[in-house]
This record gives sequence, structure tokens and C-alpha cells, in this order.
Amino acid sequence: MKIRLTQSYVSSIKSPDKAYWITDAGCQKLRLYVGTSSKVWYVGYRKENENYVNHKIGTVDEYTVTQARDEAKDITARHKRGEILTKVKSKHKLLLGDFINNTYAEWRLNTHKAAQATLNMMKSQFEEAFYSRSIDELKISEFYSWRNSRLEQGRKAATINKNIVALRAALNWGVKHGYIELNPLEKLELLKEYDSEVKVRYLSDDERERLMSALDAREKRIREARKNHNEYLAERARALMPTLNGKFADHIKPMVLLSLHTGIRQGSLFALLWGDVDFKSNTIIMRAAVSKSGKTLRIPLNSVAVELLLSWKTQSTNTVSEALVFPSPVSGGMLNNVKKAWFGILNAAQIENFRWHDMRHDFASQLVMRGVDLNTVRELMGHADMEMTLRYAHLAPQVKQAAVELLAKISHDNNILKNANS
Repeated sequence: MKIRLTQSYVSSIKSPDKAYWITDAGCQKLRLYVGTSSKVWYVGYRKENENYVNHKIGTVDEYTVTQARDEAKDITARHKRGEILTKVKSKHKLLLGDFINNTYAEWRLNTHKAAQATLNMMKSQFEEAFYSRSIDELKISEFYSWRNSRLEQGRKAATINKNIVALRAALNWGVKHGYIELNPLEKLELLKEYDSEVKVRYLSDDERERLMSALDAREKRIREARKNHNEYLAERARALMPTLNGKFADHIKPMVLLSLHTGIRQGSLFALLWGDVDFKSNTIIMRAAVSKSGKTLRIPLNSVAVELLLSWKTQSTNTVSEALVFPSPVSGGMLNNVKKAWFGILNAAQIENFRWHDMRHDFASQLVMRGVDLNTVRELMGHADMEMTLRYAHLAPQVKQAAVELLAKISHDNNILKNANS
């Protein structure tokens, strides 16, 4: 909001439940940050690299409105002259929790789809030990101690690294935008992730057969239950439920098959619209709004995926472009989980330690084991770089063997092992 600030108005501002900003109409470069536990003056300007920076002036206890306005004008003039501006050291102590909850959270929630999960994770991992601490008093040694305690509790290196990376990214953002001076985690090295290979869980041939059998058995049970229920209703002259004459009894089997044959993420599957499915090119156009990378992706469909989607479409009641491919059978809106059905299938198939997301790993693993090169797998998975894809590299020893065998062919062609006496 924009208001011509006065000293009496600033003094009257109460601590809000959610932080917000006020731009001073009397000096539009001057902004007042109203947090849940502090009120701080900032001046905004754009750096040469075009990044917009909020340069901290100080708290309302240190600067009156007039003083803050004068300071903002002075800083703006110095910036225009090309002076290198240093951040003001203030008596105000910015607590890590206040920064995360009142400043960083708002930006994160507006720019990242999985922001709330990240914020919840940071809260659960760092709130008790660090959220009540001033950021400029945090030491890297404390995070080494925190990390060691997590390792002693049996936490995996990959999980600990994920926690650290999330917090470090938040603090980097704070430095970049002028909220904090230094990132205490800047020089913290990540742990070696020796446990990464264990995370790649895919189905064995026997497990795959049991999974398919469990899906078919579930379909049969649902159809029989509907048939028996309609017989019960007919005997009482009551309205019957729709008969299940389609290829699928409900949404679960086509969702599982589509996941196994495309590697699509569960969240993207839940948000899939019929308009995203292009049967002319046999692709799913993954909209930027629902893809993890934030970029539009094209997922190719093999013949199994095309057939199941066509079959599912014929038995769907709403197939307009804006309609969900797999709507909730209860609300008609977007699904938020299929845990009950999924766990029931896994239990019936006697498959352990296999999450829904592991079908994505299975998709990549099966491709690699059948000789598909890693870069193609990377593109199919939608990975931004090769680092994530390399977790599947160990599944293709035959590819490496074939590569070194090329050198052997050169030697054989030149007959370098011939008997010198022959």
C-alpha cells in the first residue's frame, strides 16, 4: 500500500498477524516493513544487473519518518553517483524465524508451487534450535553440530542436505534483496550422499506381475460389488447405480498404468486436463503451472498410454478441454491423494517399500536397463540437468561394457595380439 507517512501514523501501527509493506507517498523510494515483531525502514533501488534491492536503513526506533526520508534520498543520490553502498548496521536484530515467516514466506508462496511444503520442512527442522536466534549471530559451527546430531539419529545425508539447501537458499535470497548482510551457511559444505543409490526403487519382474494381478483383482471386486449392490437395489425397487461397463472400474488402474508408462509426477497427474492430452502427436503437454520445473514440457505417450487414455475418455462424463482427466469420484474436483487405494494394492501384491513416486523411478530405470541413453532419459524425466539422472547410471553396466568394447574392436581389427613368430 502507498501512504504519506507521518510520525504519529507510524507509531500507531500495531503488530499484524502477517507482515506487510508500506510505500511512503512522500518519498516513493522509502518503504516501511511492518513485521509481526518489528518495523524497519528500507530504501529500494535497482543495481546494474537489474536486480531490485531493498537496502536497510534501520528501525523506527532509530529513525523518525523525516530522518528515514532524508536517509532514503541520500542513499538514492549516492547510488546514482555510482557509489558502492554498504549495508547499514542497525541495532535491530532480525530473527531467523521472523525473516522466514514474515518476509521470505510471502515471496516463496507466490513463486513456487511446493512452497508450503518447503516452509513446513524448514520449520520442523530448524525452528527449535534457530528460529528465535538473530541471523547475524548464527555461526556455521552450530549448523555442523546440528548436522552431526541428525546423522547420529540415523538421518540420511541426502535428507540433511535437502534441509540445509532449503535454508541456505532462503538466506541467499535475503542477502540478495538486502534484508540480511551475510549468509551464515554460505561456506557450509554438503555431505557426501553415499546413500543415493538406495533411493532408486523400481519393480522387479515378479513384483510387476503381482502389481498387475492386484490391479485386475481390485477391478473385479469393484465390478462385483456394484453388480451385487444393484441387485439389492432392484429387489427394493430403488434407483440403480450406473453399471461399470467401461474398460476400467474406476480411475486407479489407468492412473497407475499412465504413471508407469510416462514417469509423470503424481501432482501433475492429479492436475492433468483433457486439453493437455494431444492425441494427434501422442503427447501430454505439461503446463508450466503444474510442472515442477515451472517450464512447459512435452511427455511422449507410447501405444499403451494412448490406448488407456482413449478408453478412459470414452467412459468419462466430462471430456472438455478444461475438465480434469482424473477427477475425484467424490467431489468432482482435483484429487489430493489416493493413499487408501494404493496401499491396498501394494498390500494385496505383497510389495514393500514402494511409494507412488517410485513408479517414476521405475519408468527411468526400465529405460536405462534397456539401453536408452541417459540424456534421453533426462529429457523424458524433465530433469533440468544430468545430476538427477545420473542416479540411474549404475543400472546400465552393459552400456559401459559396450563402450569400452569399441576399443577392443580397434585392436582386433589391427590384429595387435597376433603371434610375433607367425
